[in-house]
Amino acid sequence: MDTLERYSPNENLTRDEAAWRAAQISLQSIQVTLDVSNAAEREATSFASESVLEFDSASTETFIDFIHESVDSIWLNDEPVNVADAVLDARIYLTGLNLGRNTVRIHGRALYSRSGEGLHRFVDPSDAQTYLYTQFEPSEARRVFACFEQPDIKGSYSFTLRGPADWHLASNQPVVDTEVHKDGSKTVRCAPTPPISSYITAVLAGPYHVVRDVHEQPLAGQDEPLRIELAATCRASLADDFDGEQILELTKQGLRYFHELFDYPYPWGKYDSAFVPEYNLGAMENPGLVTFTERYVFTSAATEAQHEQRANTIMHEMAHMWFGDLVTMKWWDDLWLKESFADYIGTLAVDEGTAFDTAWTTFAARRKAWAYVADQMPTTHPIVADIVDLQAADQNFDGITYAKGASVLKQLAAYVGQDAFREAARAYFVAHAFSNTTLDDFLIALEEASGRDMRAWAQAWLMTSGVPRLRVELRTTDDGIVSEARLVQEGTDPLTGEPIVRPHVLSVGSYNLREGALERTTSHRVELVGEHVELDFLLGQPAPDLVLPNDGDETYALIDFDDRSLATLLEHLGQLTDSLPRATCWASLWDAVRGARLSADRYLEAILRHGDRIGDAGVFGFLLDQLLATLNQYLAAEHREAARDEAATVLTTWLTRFEANGDQQILTARTLARLARGAVATEVIEELLGDSSNRFGLVVDEQLRWLCWQALAASGRLDAAAEERMRADLAAKPSAVAENSLRTALAARPEPEVKSVAFNQVLEAADASGPLSNDALSAIAEGFSMGSAELLAPFERTYWQSIARVFDSMSMEFATRVIRGLFPRYQQLQTPVELDPSVIALNAWLEAHPQAPKALVRILLEERDGLLRRLRAQELSARVALKS
Repeated sequence: MDTLERYSPNENLTRDEAAWRAAQISLQSIQVTLDVSNAAEREATSFASESVLEFDSASTETFIDFIHESVDSIWLNDEPVNVADAVLDARIYLTGLNLGRNTVRIHGRALYSRSGEGLHRFVDPSDAQTYLYTQFEPSEARRVFACFEQPDIKGSYSFTLRGPADWHLASNQPVVDTEVHKDGSKTVRCAPTPPISSYITAVLAGPYHVVRDVHEQPLAGQDEPLRIELAATCRASLADDFDGEQILELTKQGLRYFHELFDYPYPWGKYDSAFVPEYNLGAMENPGLVTFTERYVFTSAATEAQHEQRANTIMHEMAHMWFGDLVTMKWWDDLWLKESFADYIGTLAVDEGTAFDTAWTTFAARRKAWAYVADQMPTTHPIVADIVDLQAADQNFDGITYAKGASVLKQLAAYVGQDAFREAARAYFVAHAFSNTTLDDFLIALEEASGRDMRAWAQAWLMTSGVPRLRVELRTTDDGIVSEARLVQEGTDPLTGEPIVRPHVLSVGSYNLREGALERTTSHRVELVGEHVELDFLLGQPAPDLVLPNDGDETYALIDFDDRSLATLLEHLGQLTDSLPRATCWASLWDAVRGARLSADRYLEAILRHGDRIGDAGVFGFLLDQLLATLNQYLAAEHREAARDEAATVLTTWLTRFEANGDQQILTARTLARLARGAVATEVIEELLGDSSNRFGLVVDEQLRWLCWQALAASGRLDAAAEERMRADLAAKPSAVAENSLRTALAARPEPEVKSVAFNQVLEAADASGPLSNDALSAIAEGFSMGSAELLAPFERTYWQSIARVFDSMSMEFATRVIRGLFPRYQQLQTPVELDPSVIALNAWLEAHPQAPKALVRILLEERDGLLRRLRAQELSARVALKS
């Protein structure tokens, strides 16, 4: 766009508008003053917000973003601006700017949020205390104060906060002044930040419990160490469960690791880690004030995998202090420049900088599985995406941007070498500190560090879509000696239809059965630059029982096993003891189930035969999740009852064999409780809910107990007496977990009237400031979805009639939770897949709404893809069983 137009009177900033504004505006500073002293008053819906923006302008006009309850006054260079003329929906349009320095003061009121977007307000059910925190990515700072809401307009932010005198008030930088008022409130003023983008500013307010420490980091060439004040915070009612000291020790380990890796001093002064309720994300990298989901405050037994995942999230966000905060992408097209790097380097930091030793195994099992699913959807996109507006940006925080990008960076480190990758990162930070970059900037740093032309690599890996598939072709002599062997790469870019031919540096391993173990006999480094490469190291050898491409999980690719290898895995996977290749094998088998290439029945049998041999909790827990998905969604409907009975018997046996209250037993018990929603393991559930000890020696903690109540409700066995006992549990220990678990249980009861109430509660959920919060909405939707296809079918017509209104009237977070939460995904194959009623209804809706918002269409296309995959898997399951 060449000139400013008021053609977008909504919240969806376009890339063209952002580029125009960035070319005209050079932001110097924003002073933000927020008064949240009324936050504990339930009737208060909004708070006072004032922004003072200083900027240079090359144009006489611009616009400022502010999603508000009211705009009360606007002053431009000490002159009043007519509010009615300037304000249009979420924007404030200004004309008559100086060509040079300008000062704009905007005073208004912003809304408290219940959606987790903007300034979220939460009332603790344990003690009725009120807590506030902000979440701004990608574009929600404008819900709290007036700003230029785009990543490439950076400036220095100074926050002044007013709240109750006994509250903890914090922002990105340390508090430099505190004033206590006679009305029982106080005002704190925070130091100005270095230049940052609006989406990583942050505010925390409430009676938070705070644990403090200090980290001193020696710096090369400096006499004095860098002193970093540390804090870890949570709600006061969680203090007894909060291991803040352990969190701060992990923080210190990360700071030591990243200073060594990046050779660039931490630039943000203090480092606070705030664990907050009803959080939409795992965490957010606000410099100096990182916010985390309080699910990482473990109120029930936590497995080693949960602790490792928390450590991974801590390191992920810390990597952002450099990748994303210090150097920021220019626009959301290059979101991967921060998220892919943080996902890869965060895992690297856990592996190399902490005591956890299965980080890459968990990455292979969980993160890559997420990427493989996303990259096979019709909505897949290149890692460097085409993001035309903010709605598209909001949806690109996905498995491709995070996990595929991280997988590709792991492959890049193998391709150019770890040393070159490290030196490129160091040069990149020095060259672009506190500024914005694009792909080219990082490629230049890589080329200079590695001496290699990175353009072809970037085109193959970053500019194309789809998952390459690797398979090994073997020919053997009559006596079983390998005479020919090659590694083949196949696949098609789903967006262009072109073959996927990417360069891979990887290892290929061969395994043989020996004395009850599936042992690696050899592993060779291979460079695959075209469609295939010869595997000469296998020639003249007896054919291995298993050939595993990507043996060290160096590259991003799925594996199609040869017949011999597949048979070996299905029969002997429990005998493969090396955790990383084992995770790689399970991931490729699961993909085969989702792609209807491997029967769900055979996969389920493999889990029940071999799953108990998996010692690392991360992979074991993920496999149990797949067990439930296989039973409930991928198995033919007529097989499920018998399969659930068998699975319940096996899991109950595992409970008796596993170490009491060890990770495997805890995960098995939680899975069995979820399985029991299908009216199995009745005696076990009643025993776990009993008043006396159980035969397994298992401690029934809060999480397990509520899973048992939900199983009782979903299976239709929650009578009046049981419901009274369940409510008594909530009364005895009120908490956010218990409240939402109760909501789920009540909505799970298999009664048409119950489902109707739950459906309407979710469908008519109020928007961001309403009484139903984000987590409460999802809890009810989860309970609603626990029902047979026949029980939920009557609600489908209303669903399709309502989703356009839902998307138009709710915030992106609420709309997404409603549309995905109520989607009719649990279908049972009764007709050919294409004639399934839900598929027909979805296709009809898309055909009837050609102008529907792209973000809404993306949600529906992804849900349709998942539905079709489940139905095709059910079709294969039924067909295979019929043949056998």
